[in-house]
Amino acid sequence: MTPDPLQGSFIVLDASVWVSRLVTQDEFHAATKAWMEEQRQAGVSFISPALLLAEVGGAIARRTSDPNLGRRAITRLENLPGLRLVEMDNDLVHDAANLAAELGLRGADSVYVAVARQLNLPLVTFDVDQRERAQKQVSVRTPGE
Repeated sequence: MTPDPLQGSFIVLDASVWVSRLVTQDEFHAATKAWMEEQRQAGVSFISPALLLAEVGGAIARRTSDPNLGRRAITRLENLPGLRLVEMDNDLVHDAANLAAELGLRGADSVYVAVARQLNLPLVTFDVDQRERAQKQVSVRTPGE
């Protein structure tokens, strides 16, 4: 599950960042879009657990009341060349479960923290609770920090 160092640097992105990027009505959309473009231009690749697809698809469908927009977001993420999805194997699931218990994280949030910890990468999120709890285990910041 180690990223290829020949491909540049990496950061783990939480679903909250992807939703902000994909939903033009999101209050942070413009800033998130600009920040992500800066990262890509600097050679940074994004990593998220495969759980991202369900989280983003559901969040966008709920926010827009349009399941088709949720499905289009999933397809867009699956085809994005600058995104690597990490499969949720047994080690990742157990690490996430232990982090959830240890740090009091919500289940999905713990998966992103586990990916960041296993790969020794920073986690970028808008989720304040996740950020505060995860900083005990990984470097955490918001887009633009």
